[in-house]
Amino acid sequence: MISQALQDLWFGFGVAFQGHNLMWSFFGVLVGNLIGVMPGMGALSAMSMLLPLTYVLHPVPAIMMLAGIFYGSMYGGAIGAILLNLPSHAAHAVTCLDGYPMTRAGKGGTALGIAMISSFFAATVGILIMIFASPLLVAISFKFGPTELFSIMLLGLLAGATMSRGSPLKGVAMTLFGLLCGAVGTDVNSGSFRFSFGIPQLSDGLELVAIALGVFGVADFLLSVNRMPVIKSTATLRMRDMRPSMAELKEAFWPMVRGTSVGALFGAMPGTGPTITSFIAYALEHKVSKTPEKFGTGMIAGVAAPEASTHSKTQVDFIPTLSLGIPGDVVMALILGALLIQGIQPGPQLIGEHPDIFWGLIASFWIGNVLLMVLNVPLIGVWVKLLQVPYRYLFPSAMFFIVIGVFTTQNDLFQTWEVLAFGIIGAVLMALDFPMAPILLGVVLGPMMEENFRRALLLSRGDMSVFVTRPISAGFMAVCALVVLGVSWSAWRAQRRKRGAKAAAALDVALGLPALELRSDD
Repeated sequence: MISQALQDLWFGFGVAFQGHNLMWSFFGVLVGNLIGVMPGMGALSAMSMLLPLTYVLHPVPAIMMLAGIFYGSMYGGAIGAILLNLPSHAAHAVTCLDGYPMTRAGKGGTALGIAMISSFFAATVGILIMIFASPLLVAISFKFGPTELFSIMLLGLLAGATMSRGSPLKGVAMTLFGLLCGAVGTDVNSGSFRFSFGIPQLSDGLELVAIALGVFGVADFLLSVNRMPVIKSTATLRMRDMRPSMAELKEAFWPMVRGTSVGALFGAMPGTGPTITSFIAYALEHKVSKTPEKFGTGMIAGVAAPEASTHSKTQVDFIPTLSLGIPGDVVMALILGALLIQGIQPGPQLIGEHPDIFWGLIASFWIGNVLLMVLNVPLIGVWVKLLQVPYRYLFPSAMFFIVIGVFTTQNDLFQTWEVLAFGIIGAVLMALDFPMAPILLGVVLGPMMEENFRRALLLSRGDMSVFVTRPISAGFMAVCALVVLGVSWSAWRAQRRKRGAKAAAALDVALGLPALELRSDD
């Protein structure tokens, strides 16, 4: 098994080192690193803007570019968090807690060095997990039929809806909205138009590119404009400042290992983003530390663990996306959508049918991470300067590229109106604190779920019990039930706790004691 995996990896390096593949991989990590540094942009915005470019690219370089943007942005996000106390992404908010105090103590270079080493170590472990897990995935792929695929997609939707930020009920509502958007267009079985309102341009359904650009690009712009502070920095770094000492590396080693383990564990779970893993890794280090009181004052473990968990999670995230067709988070859903645009069906058969994509992508991970290590050292000063670009220039430029990108997909102005409509809808929903990620999950997974659901019922002659009588499908259905029960239990406990707090406050008032102020989020 190991020898076969090594042969496949050698084949992947042959694919990744082809000139055009290497060029687009380098372009992806460079853009991702640049976008990752800038607050408010994020990997999702960059990938959404560049998604139209994948229409004219071969599937291999297209996916390599998008993947490079993803993990490249994770590298870049640590720079602003450590040097300026400015987390570009939610996953790097934890890094600020100890990274910025290290900068104020004159150890900003050391913190960046530790962050880069932790990231590379975790990414390498994540890649190794992908390599040696792939033969197992190939072995079980033949046991997955339409019934099993529907069940695991249902699990992905439930996990994404209930584990997203904010209220689980709002997450479910946004998932249903995404499923409704995915149902627009021509029914593949009957050929009839659904939810098209007589508009011919909707006969092929809503454009995934338009939805992604509207919800994550335009909506963020509408909510962020005039709210971004002016960023000033006096941080100066030299290359030698980024070389940690042996004592510092020794101090960071076990936090790196533990953070990597947390990221790898959660990477295979649909619906858990890098933000969750970074907080868990930080909490674990705080728990096992002999000096927990020093966390928040510039602890190396507080930088190494969350950064390692984030990058390990980023790499392992590709396992359920490529092998099962289940995106772990919204970024993976976008990559899944890019594969579908290319006419490639992600799932258990992907490794056998498209080995150039799977193994070329794995090899490009290593190449991309090495490129990031090389790029970050000399370009730190450039990234810090870019953080000071006024947003009155940055955001209009982003909007311009969004419009150009979506128009060029089909040379039709209607897609531009789609982007605007979803931008306004997304801005309203974000203002009401609805999570956006489940929408994209619903749009991507909805048509595939419907297709496999129909196939399963066709093969079983309409017998719904097939979903609980087949062992693998029954297992996934049982996990779905546990997810629903767990979320319901948590909601019931929260409601009970709130009622108890209100009753205690009322009793205090009746007894003449000072009443505690109750907030809506208690």
